[in-house]
Amino acid sequence: MKRLVLFLGHRLLFLLPQLVGILLISFVLVKAIPGDPAVLMLGPTASDQTVSELRGKLGLDKPLPVQFLYFLDNLRKGDLGTSWQTTRPVAQDLMERFPATLELVTFSLMLAIAIGLPLGVAAATNHRSWFGRLADLYGLAAGAMPDFWLGLVLIFVFYTIFQVVPAPLGRLDMMIIPPAPVTGFMTVDTLIAGDLGAFASAAAHLFLPVLTLGLVSAGPILKMAFSSTQRMLAEDFTSYAIICGLPRSLITRRALRNALPSIVTIISVLYGYLLGGAVLVEIVFSWGGAGQYAVQGVLNSDIYPVLGFVLFSAVFSLIIYLIVDLVDFVIDPRVGR
Repeated sequence: MKRLVLFLGHRLLFLLPQLVGILLISFVLVKAIPGDPAVLMLGPTASDQTVSELRGKLGLDKPLPVQFLYFLDNLRKGDLGTSWQTTRPVAQDLMERFPATLELVTFSLMLAIAIGLPLGVAAATNHRSWFGRLADLYGLAAGAMPDFWLGLVLIFVFYTIFQVVPAPLGRLDMMIIPPAPVTGFMTVDTLIAGDLGAFASAAAHLFLPVLTLGLVSAGPILKMAFSSTQRMLAEDFTSYAIICGLPRSLITRRALRNALPSIVTIISVLYGYLLGGAVLVEIVFSWGGAGQYAVQGVLNSDIYPVLGFVLFSAVFSLIIYLIVDLVDFVIDPRVGR
């Protein structure tokens, strides 16, 4: 227990510097995007004096380090700024939109694990079979396939040709009233409300974007599960187990148990990556999540939605990495030494 507390304290010590560093880099990159927010807010017919006054009001006439310090000071007070596109606080916009993105990436990751992990382990135990070669081919294809292109293909097949899914517009059919938000996950909230019709609509709208991200994201999990399990199967303890006549299934489970830290790590990295990787998929399916909100901010030089999305994503990713560190510690306590 003492080692676990020290392990947690060591990890938590680096969370705040990591957040500040991420925000600093993001702030500089966003500021480098061409376009003047004051001009975009006032329109092309605004006078130079009016634009200059608005720039001063927004603090855009200050040096970049001073602007960043202002942003950190406001952030300390819980103020992420106001989006000039929606004229609402960014924190409020993100609290409404982030659960949509989180629902999408969570179910996508679950599908990717369900596909990639069994395929990777099966391919490692039967590498020279046709199944192993098929798994290798799938891993290569998934790694080379752009998610937005796959989404467009799936829309063409399932919606345009077979017409078995609803139009890729949002999270619910237009005629269905959304349930009261509880978790932010539309599928969960509709079940809590007891509205099975709305649940069926939410699940139908979720099917194609989840399938898109799940099929693409299964590739890295498959490769890591394959390489890690195969490496464990080649170790001396596996050879000894085979000589002792232990069942093949038990040997495979033991090998997978020892390969889990690497697999859990790649899954956690994918979880954080999917928050940003889902942006194009959100646009393709008009999902209305936080990623689409941030892209609109980039296109319109509305920096606060972008920085807010970066902050939310960074905090979420760091929490996920901390949880994964704890899982790795439970699987193998030697990582805390």
